[in-house]
Amino acid sequence: MDNREYDDVIVQSWHKNVDAWTKAIRSAEIHSRVTVTDAAIVNAVVAEAPELVLDLGCGEGWLVRALSDLGINAMGIDAVPGLIARASALGGSFTQMSYREFAEGKWGRKVDCVVCNFSLLGNEIVADVLHAIVDTLTTQGCCIIQTLHPNYSGEPYCDGWREGSWAGFSDEFTDPAPWYFRTLSSWLSLFSNVGLHLREMLEPLNNTTGQPASVIFVVSSKLKRGKP
Repeated sequence: MDNREYDDVIVQSWHKNVDAWTKAIRSAEIHSRVTVTDAAIVNAVVAEAPELVLDLGCGEGWLVRALSDLGINAMGIDAVPGLIARASALGGSFTQMSYREFAEGKWGRKVDCVVCNFSLLGNEIVADVLHAIVDTLTTQGCCIIQTLHPNYSGEPYCDGWREGSWAGFSDEFTDPAPWYFRTLSSWLSLFSNVGLHLREMLEPLNNTTGQPASVIFVVSSKLKRGKP
């Protein structure tokens, strides 16, 4: 498959797993999220004190709701209509939009912070999305990306597509989505190539294993530096 075909398979997988994913999030079934990564991404956003946040790949909307509860104006977009429907049912500002549409400038609004929480799964489309994020950020804005830590994912340490897995999830999930693995150096090169500057890298720890549960990149435009 080429990159666009992989991207299509990713979206198709999420179409099929709307109900299972919504249940897993709202029933707190994902241990790593409940114990580490949910709080980590919320804290990272709060630390930036943004006035307006866009959650790109918002899923069923939990992060938008969490930020709104803290008094932060947040909106979400996702490619999957079913997830947007689940998010909108609980209130809030949500828009259905594909990553390709976002990359082509359809969003058209400035925000202080774009959050990508485990939502950058592809290859070439991720570079296109990051290019668009540069144009979406206000002068002091930043993008916060949380993803699997490349050093602790159990995967061979080289870029490339990987088969998806729902290991550890309920039997309600089906057809796991493929995803594109990047080394740390590849992430940094990608940021540089699209005009983003790494301001901070966080490694939220799993207190049980003593190893990072994820990695969080805080990046801003090279031409519009935010906090030093």
